[in-house]
Amino acid sequence: MKENKKEEVVVKRKFKFVKFLVVILILYIILFLGYKLFTAKIKNIFILNNNYLTDQEVIDESGLRNYPSFLLTTKYKIKKNLLKNSLIKEAKIKKKLWGIIYIEISEYEPLFIYQDKVILDNGTKIDNNDYILPILINDVNEETLTKFINKYKDIDKEIKMQISEIEYLPNDIDKERFLFTMNDGNYVYITIYKTLAINEYNKILPNLEGKKGILYLDSGNYFEILS
Repeated sequence: MKENKKEEVVVKRKFKFVKFLVVILILYIILFLGYKLFTAKIKNIFILNNNYLTDQEVIDESGLRNYPSFLLTTKYKIKKNLLKNSLIKEAKIKKKLWGIIYIEISEYEPLFIYQDKVILDNGTKIDNNDYILPILINDVNEETLTKFINKYKDIDKEIKMQISEIEYLPNDIDKERFLFTMNDGNYVYITIYKTLAINEYNKILPNLEGKKGILYLDSGNYFEILS
């Protein structure tokens, strides 16, 4: 009995060049778009609520000076960079479509200059970069200075702008006594406890009838005419 031999059929597959090109093209497009997406730079940066730092200073501090990749620049990284600046209290970052970033900051307030440093409202000392502020002209012990800062920061901004010089002048009655030299030529004595009495200064002025002198708000609330 003869065995039937099965013939082996060899199928030759043709190389589908067109499909190969399509696959290569699709891969190229995906890689190209991915590359463009990752390397697309930040286009616009908007800075909000800055009073003491310029827009450019905020951009520099945030690490965005050269407008790096939008996708690879994280909000966490921007915020971390900004909070290294002693003047910045808080930062909120928003990333919008088309490479737009919004940076909203809140700043500590520079209060006065002391020992060639600017004193912020949280007690931090920073370099004096030509700030126009009152100058505390003599030395104050740290405990008294801290108390003074905590009261002084709550003075109305309008009044702060009218103070040109601060001097620590304790006497036998009060070791926490200061003298403010005002821009209009008047002098005002206060104590740390009564610091906020200076907020009434503009209401008191009309009663002085244009005379210049010393206003004692530390005790007695009376005015001594000098000229």
